[in-house]
Amino acid sequence: MPSPIVGATRVAAVLAATSNLLAQTITSYQRDTPLVIDWVPVFQFVLWSIISTPPNFLWQDFLESTFPAYHASPTREAVLSASKAGGDADAALDSAGKEAKLVEPRLNKANTVVKLLLDQTIGAAGNTILFSLFIHAVQAAMHRPLGAPLSTPDQSVRFLLSGLFPSLFAAVIKSDSGKAVRARAFDYSRVSWPATWARAQAEFVPIMVAGWKLWPLVSLINFTLIKTIEGRSLVGGLAGVVWGVYMSLLASK
Repeated sequence: MPSPIVGATRVAAVLAATSNLLAQTITSYQRDTPLVIDWVPVFQFVLWSIISTPPNFLWQDFLESTFPAYHASPTREAVLSASKAGGDADAALDSAGKEAKLVEPRLNKANTVVKLLLDQTIGAAGNTILFSLFIHAVQAAMHRPLGAPLSTPDQSVRFLLSGLFPSLFAAVIKSDSGKAVRARAFDYSRVSWPATWARAQAEFVPIMVAGWKLWPLVSLINFTLIKTIEGRSLVGGLAGVVWGVYMSLLASK
């Protein structure tokens, strides 16, 4: 059986692909053009989800272990039994305990508030800046002359495969000057890190503000209603489809 982190990463990868495909569909509809799937941004978003899901899983696990959402609290039956028993409270509590009515999990409101604040400040800031750096760097490294590999979906697939298996697949596209050249799917020498950092800084606040319109509610639902990290990852992933569409549209600009 795969570990919870592996399972969460698989789900996140599928949802990331779904969100990017939805974003491409929306863009096609808005522009009133035929839908032509470009698998390169799909690959980029799936790659980001594979990289980012494990540390986010561990971050949520850290928050839960440090600030547990629930604590054991005497049940109403236990309190009533003890109050009615008077001096024989121990016997009453022992009887309630045998009936599994001694304690129950109760939401720790203080811990929930702390987790929510940490997740929406430190967690959100880290995810935002790292996503921006990653997506702009990988877009620069996988730059293609505008329009050349987008005419058919198989061309974008071939472009990706040329980077993974260069000896088996060759992606030949037109350069900006119109000359046919052999494409390199991954070339990180194209990345200008000062420019990438500048773009990440410029969009940091807008992304954070947009995120605060969605993620605090998702986090509140997770911390108060969902008790397992796996369940929280699933809820976060489903909300991430909506967020992924927004980020895909932003990244495509």
